[in-house]
Amino acid sequence: MDFSELFKLSGLLGRFSPDGKCLASCVQFRLVVRDASTLQVLQLYTCLDQIQYIEWSSDSLFILCAMYKRGIVQVWSLEQPDWHCKIDEGSAGLVASCWSPDGRHILNTTEFHLRITVWSLCTKSVSYIKYPKACQQGIAFTKDGRYMAVAERRDCKDFISIFVCSDWQLLRHFDTETQDLFGIEWAPNGCVLAVWDTCLEYKILLYSLDGRLLSMYRAYEWSLGIKSIAWSPSSQFLAIGSYDEKVRILNHVTWKKITEFEHPATIVNTKTIVYKEVEKSPSVETERLSFPPTRALASSLFSTQSKYDVSQVPFSLQYIKPVADRANPKIGIGMLAFSPDNCFLATKNDNIPNAVWIWDIQKLKLFVVLEQLCAVQSFQWDPRQPRLAVCTGNSKVYLWSPAGCVAVQVPLEGDFQIVSLSWHASGDSMALLSKDNFCMCYLGREEV
Repeated sequence: MDFSELFKLSGLLGRFSPDGKCLASCVQFRLVVRDASTLQVLQLYTCLDQIQYIEWSSDSLFILCAMYKRGIVQVWSLEQPDWHCKIDEGSAGLVASCWSPDGRHILNTTEFHLRITVWSLCTKSVSYIKYPKACQQGIAFTKDGRYMAVAERRDCKDFISIFVCSDWQLLRHFDTETQDLFGIEWAPNGCVLAVWDTCLEYKILLYSLDGRLLSMYRAYEWSLGIKSIAWSPSSQFLAIGSYDEKVRILNHVTWKKITEFEHPATIVNTKTIVYKEVEKSPSVETERLSFPPTRALASSLFSTQSKYDVSQVPFSLQYIKPVADRANPKIGIGMLAFSPDNCFLATKNDNIPNAVWIWDIQKLKLFVVLEQLCAVQSFQWDPRQPRLAVCTGNSKVYLWSPAGCVAVQVPLEGDFQIVSLSWHASGDSMALLSKDNFCMCYLGREEV
């Protein structure tokens, strides 16, 4: 495994282009576009203020930079560096910005969610969508880019509008049976829209493209409900993570629950493999060293190294008792993601913060638990194979695959705390992001 040098970064804003050729990163008000393989700087753009969000267009030709504080979006072209576009929402303000699937329209959500403005880069025309709902996930596009669903709130009631992305015509408009809609997400095949309610009401609704209610699922009442959801890449399963520390799996035929995965603090099943991260201090033969050693050598020599031990079952995981009288308690399933081949589901239970649970979807059983020494910050599946990368806010990256798992120390000077990571589309490399820096990690084909 090889690592690049460190590069400056702000706001965790590092993104690979959809075609995998470029890597964009932000340093305050500067946008740096590099070649993804050589890391050579291709373009350098200067924005009007500190960049708070970036997004590539679907064809990797344009990149959008949003400055929410100023209510401005700037768009840059990779093919024509001299061309630029500035969209100013003025007194309406700006809280969110995104590309349409065709990469030629920009959707801006104004402050207080008064409207969504659709700007065309080709015709310079502007259209408006009224009453967008202020919620976590209020706009969703189908994977093929043909349709857009928007959550709306009017007259104290929730609605969904479905638009055709080619001409922004309204296809369907219907009300939803939600108290306070929290998010919407299309199945990858674009046939079903999942709509879920606020965490105070356990309810998930499944609608067809023409607005018919296909099914409604409730697991329980009078307790905190849904915390996270994830569709399997095949659209056959919908995983629902809840505040009661369980994941429920619905099937795509009847939309009924086929199983539920519990996340207890003690692993008792002897068929589950538990990998525990342990630190070992390196043995240094000081007489061989030239003193003082270089900083890079010193940091790699004297930093503790990690490895995984296979633990005996039953095994007790580190459990944190949640503070019940605070908002957003650290409890329940906060992260879940399916592997690209549909075979595995990775989950994290927020009150067992150091553990990653990996479930075998074919057997519907717990397969592996990784217990880290620090709280898990992020995990992401390799887009090409069942290989999971995990980071825990230290200078190590952890990889799991069915063949086993490994902890790798990033050999860089200084304090590099990885809090987020992003795979390249090829699965051969990934960007490791800290609060102030990022580096590239290159994996050989035969590794792990």
